[in-house]
Amino acid sequence: MAKTIADYSFESAALEKGAAFVVGVDEVGRGPLCGPVTAAAVWLDPSRIPEGLADSKALSAAKRERLFDTLMAVARVSIAHATVEEIDTLNILRASHLAMERAIAGLPADYALIDGNMIPKGLALSAEAVVKGDAKSLSIAAASICAKVTRDRLMVDLAQQYPGYGWEVNAGYPTKQHLNALLNLGVTPVHRRSFKPVHNILYQDVSVSD
Repeated sequence: MAKTIADYSFESAALEKGAAFVVGVDEVGRGPLCGPVTAAAVWLDPSRIPEGLADSKALSAAKRERLFDTLMAVARVSIAHATVEEIDTLNILRASHLAMERAIAGLPADYALIDGNMIPKGLALSAEAVVKGDAKSLSIAAASICAKVTRDRLMVDLAQQYPGYGWEVNAGYPTKQHLNALLNLGVTPVHRRSFKPVHNILYQDVSVSD
């Protein structure tokens, strides 16, 4: 099967329908046990689209960093978060949508291309959900890069405050090192208490094991 290559066709179609400022939107951080969920909204200048834009998961960390720096220079980028407290209060899906809504609000957007199959309920502008959008739309691919690099850097900072959990390499995902550290070092203030491995340690006599 031919590999999908992100292009500008979704953006062009929205512009042809009368949109003036089309942004791509993606989030990262639904799966980790700690830290915020981070979203980015990106408007690309069609005449200054960086070479090599692709789904952030398909790129090396070094390439993501380079593209992030380029995007910050040539695109309009808005990045926002939903906190651990909001994740625990609202649930992770609603919190990720809240982060998206906040990111979009940081730009004068009138049309949003949203990665995934759901449009956040709180949006007051026209929007389109694009399944696997980070592999199809250049703007969504750009948003996926900006969100991931921002959140990865944030988790490196948190790893210095709470050493031993390996967040500088696992970004808070439930790796064996992270789960073992939860058992041995305990739950930090930035862990999501609504997530089962954390909840079990806090509230039940259940151990996390392989």
